[in-house]
Amino acid sequence: MDSLPEAIVQYILSHMNNARDVALCNCVSKRWKESTAYLKSLYFPRNSFDNHGCSESTDNIVLKMISSIDCLEELVVYTPFSRAGLASWIMLAGPNLKHLELRMDNLADYQACLESPSKLDCLSNAKNLESLKLWGVLMVNHPKWDVFQNLQTLEIVGAKLKDSALSAALGACPNLTKFLLLGCDGVRSVSIDLPYLEQCKLDFYGLGNCSISLSCPKIKFLEVQGCSWIRVRETNCLKDLSISNNAGRVYMVDFGKLLALESLTLRGVQWCWDAISKMLQWASEVKHLYMKVEFTGDFETLQPFPEVDFVEFFNSHPKLQKFDIHGAMFAALCQKNSLKNVELGFVIPCLEEVVITVRSPLNAEQKMSTLESLLKYGKNLKRMVIRILQMKSSHSSSDDFFDEICRFRCMNRKIVRIE
Repeated sequence: MDSLPEAIVQYILSHMNNARDVALCNCVSKRWKESTAYLKSLYFPRNSFDNHGCSESTDNIVLKMISSIDCLEELVVYTPFSRAGLASWIMLAGPNLKHLELRMDNLADYQACLESPSKLDCLSNAKNLESLKLWGVLMVNHPKWDVFQNLQTLEIVGAKLKDSALSAALGACPNLTKFLLLGCDGVRSVSIDLPYLEQCKLDFYGLGNCSISLSCPKIKFLEVQGCSWIRVRETNCLKDLSISNNAGRVYMVDFGKLLALESLTLRGVQWCWDAISKMLQWASEVKHLYMKVEFTGDFETLQPFPEVDFVEFFNSHPKLQKFDIHGAMFAALCQKNSLKNVELGFVIPCLEEVVITVRSPLNAEQKMSTLESLLKYGKNLKRMVIRILQMKSSHSSSDDFFDEICRFRCMNRKIVRIE
């Protein structure tokens, strides 16, 4: 590289970002050391200071590396750091930073979050951030942030939050287009009002009894886990929606018309049937439907799904192309009277793929009839996958039912597959 022009050397070395590599380059030659001033990104992995034998603190080492760079745009720090250290880095590099990712690791340090300024407060000097990602955050007080006008992406992974603190943090980020809150504990009720938000993923720990309200007219992708009450009134742009609750039950959903919705996923142990039926009604234009809800019922008692009319269901979802259906909903479509309204000329026009999970041999005759009907009326059906999952029965009916499915598969081997 000694024969290369200065500009080429600077360009090559400017693509490094790992702090260890940068430190090694500084030791090669004066020319290389001077070229690291043109770095745009600096990354400190978790093990950056393993076997660190220097008496100098890691905070100061990071500060020195940051100070050697003229215009640092991205800083990622997974190594432990102090509040004072973070404050010094942000004070130095903050005006130029566009992307910041920090492993805060202060979930159990309640006393530290009471300090003023706290680690979170120090971020206010990075006024031009476009993306911010925080790991292991304890946010019980309002962060003292000015408005981040340029911030478009906010990701918080592993957090203990209070409702008011989260609301204050979002209030300082009015122009977000992407918001991820994963592994969050402590939130009970939150209202998100972000006019430019397009992608939102929320994952709440605990009893699954959170409530959430969104007012985001441009929302396109929404995934919510762990909420019992969900209200999203502006849904004209919503294309991909996923709602799940693995710990509690979903009591209430309140959406506008889901005319743009292409993909809908419903998961959970128990949903109130009113919530399920409303979601299916609003999602009449959906193309991909995934349903894995085990039971219904408004109270503690777990109840099976009520009967769902086969013809009415598919007539209500004429654009459905892929249908991934698990035990309870499949059983609801397989009730005695679900196929009684089949009229001459009835077809399922767009269905191309169906994935069915079967867990019980009960009502085997009706289930086989439903499988045959999907094949008969799905004129464009290209693939049917039947998954036999933990079928719990010691009775010979299990073997008989499986034999029937195998026979069905042999007769339609170009389309049907058993897993």
